[in-house]
Amino acid sequence: MIKWAIIFAVIGLIAGALGFSGMAGAAMGIAQFLFWTAIVIAVVLFVLGVTIYKKVT
Repeated sequence: MIKWAIIFAVIGLIAGALGFSGMAGAAMGIAQFLFWTAIVIAVVLFVLGVTIYKKVT
């Protein structure tokens, strides 16, 4: 998911440099959403991993 966030961020930067402001804003919005979603999922899985690890051992 982080890979897709980076791809959309690059698309947004290129589109912004070329003057396509509408497409650039949309791509950056998608990139931000994917980035924060991936961070939240990673934190949840980390917390679950720590708690399950404590219960298993």
